Amino acid sequence: MYKSYYPKAAELQPEWLLVDANGQNLGRLATKVAALLLGKHKPIFTPGVPVGDFVVVINAGKITVTGTRTHSKLTEKLYHHHSGYPGGLKTVSLHDQLLSHPDRVIRSAVWGMLPHNKMGKHLLKRLKVYGGAEHPHTAQNPQTVA
Repeated sequence: MYKSYYPKAAELQPEWLLVDANGQNLGRLATKVAALLLGKHKPIFTPGVPVGDFVVVINAGKITVTGTRTHSKLTEKLYHHHSGYPGGLKTVSLHDQLLSHPDRVIRSAVWGMLPHNKMGKHLLKRLKVYGGAEHPHTAQNPQTVA
């Protein structure tokens, strides 16, 4: 009888990865980032264990969306958030969200592909998204992911 492999805490050495979102499609980028956060690219991947890496996404404001109605997708895809007060529902289109807060677009797309539990929230904290090409994580020496 074979025993299942369970990674030990000493074996978990998360790396820092750099992803450039310039010209990439939103959904395909989000799936790649979610897989890197979960650690599915590593041979020691175990469900329920955070074996993934830290991911830094730059140029978040330069993503693209696909489809036959690309222009209408920019205006018809809506993001909702609530202030907590009565009548406090705020709605923002994808185009306006990309102009004001491009990091929220990537963060919400990646969150939709992660487990919606404590582990997913822990993994989402490992995601760093920046709208421009500069990021403050040069000391971690992130490796570029194609």
